[in-house]
Amino acid sequence: MVIIVLTYVFIYKEAIQKDGFTGLIQVLMDRIHGYDFLLGLILVFFLMFLNWFLETIKWRFLIRKIEKVSLVRSFEAVLTGVSISSFTPNRVGEFFGRVFILKSSNPVEGILITVIGSMSQLLITLLSGSVALIIFVHQYFSDLILFHGYLYYAFIAVIIVFDLIILGLFFNVSFLSAIKERIIRNGFQKIRSYFRVFDFYHYHDLIIVFCLSLFRYIVFSFQYFLLLRLFRVPVPLGETLLLTSMIYFVMAIIPTIALSELGIRGSVALYMFGLYFTLHGLSAMDFNQGILAASTLLWVVNLGIPAILGSIFVFRLQFFRKP
Repeated sequence: MVIIVLTYVFIYKEAIQKDGFTGLIQVLMDRIHGYDFLLGLILVFFLMFLNWFLETIKWRFLIRKIEKVSLVRSFEAVLTGVSISSFTPNRVGEFFGRVFILKSSNPVEGILITVIGSMSQLLITLLSGSVALIIFVHQYFSDLILFHGYLYYAFIAVIIVFDLIILGLFFNVSFLSAIKERIIRNGFQKIRSYFRVFDFYHYHDLIIVFCLSLFRYIVFSFQYFLLLRLFRVPVPLGETLLLTSMIYFVMAIIPTIALSELGIRGSVALYMFGLYFTLHGLSAMDFNQGILAASTLLWVVNLGIPAILGSIFVFRLQFFRKP
């Protein structure tokens, strides 16, 4: 019950009481009568289910190493994780929300496996964001001396090295099992045994997980572009994908509570898209309402609604059942 109350309180305070939500309602009332707008909203909601379906497939694929879970139960686990993560820093509650739906497996092993899935999504965000950063600084901050000549090439080299390192770490995730042999001594044999799950995943398994995470990234990036179009923010697809990658990149490195992302994401989006309009001699103020409306609705669709749906399954979690 506490989890459900916290979920609804945070959704109410972050979404309903925010100015962005009020602006969203106003814009929706203005545009809701258009056939194209309604069709676009339907597509956005379809992409929401596709987004979380891909995450369900990914988690089910990972967790099958320790327990076979049906597709329906996996979907419930993912939504429950969204609900619990809504009021925890950097969505760490997602790990706990999912694993307690397991019937026979050790929850600690389930958490570590869930972390692998989250690492893959973070990896895609960091890779896309770092590549976008190279283009972004050249396009919007080329007048700064830091991004001229050899300094710019050095900047690119640092990013390439960073990307290669995180790719190498992810596709050799079993190294975590080797590290625990050095860090965790014999007196903690129980803890040491949990880390064996990292040995379960080979290169081809991680390729599949990586691709599913990439598909998810493409889905919610296209959602953002579609919403900006619906709210008449005239930014081309390529530029939208560049700026969206930067927004997700910034969001990934800023510590937040998931439900507080709404205000932060809106602010970052206003700054990023403001740079585009300024560069092209347009007034960013003319499009601020549309940008905030798109960011708010994206949050409502991809996090708010799934969190509410996930709260339905909270009472089915393992820790609510009698022995």
